[in-house]
Parts: sequence; C-alpha cells; structure tokens
Amino acid sequence: MSDEALVKRLKIIVKEHGGQLALAGAIGVDQGFISKVINKKQEVSYYLIRKLCFQLKYSPEWLILGTGDKKINKPEAAKLITEIQMLRTEVDILHARMRAFEIEIKEIKDFNWPGKQQAG
Repeated sequence: MSDEALVKRLKIIVKEHGGQLALAGAIGVDQGFISKVINKKQEVSYYLIRKLCFQLKYSPEWLILGTGDKKINKPEAAKLITEIQMLRTEVDILHARMRAFEIEIKEIKDFNWPGKQQAG
C-alpha cells in the first residue's frame, strides 16, 4: 500500500516527532525502515500504520484516507484498525485466488486452444 498522500502524511508525523530517528524510537522500529518508506523504496505497511495509530494515537482515517481529525483518543480507533487488517487479509486472499484462477485458465486455454496440436 503506497500512495503519495499517505507518504506525505507520514512525513508530517516524522516532522512532528523531531525526525526519523526519534519517530522510529517512539514506535520501536528501525530508522532505516522509516527512511525506506518515506523514500518509496518500501511500501507503507499495515504494521507501520498500526504502530502509528496504537502507539502515537494518530487517526487511521486521517493517516490512510486524509480525512477527519489527525489524532484521536477514542477506543473505536483500535476496532477500526483491526477491521482494516481483516479487510486487507481478505483482499490478499482474494488476490491469491485470482492468480490461481488465472494460471488455471491459461493452462486450459493452452491445452484446448484451436489450432494447437494436443499430445496424445
């Protein structure tokens, strides 16, 4: 999950916390990880989003979508992050199934394509 606007919001968080090293220390990750995400050498992960939201109380809505309040102290934020993770897992499963079906369809087409000689 990478998008220009989300990285821009991450840069705001980095600035608010006094730099990449300070932010990394605040959420318990390596500074290099933060640097890679900001420089778009690594995708923004739900792991990072979860840490920013749970530990630093940033709103998942603001962080992911850019809407709503930047920071929240409401208990439903944890529920929202859990729901986002569940949806992400479902999307990943659907993508894997889709790739499997695409491979199966290609194999069927290759085997039954008109004009191809079938081994037999």
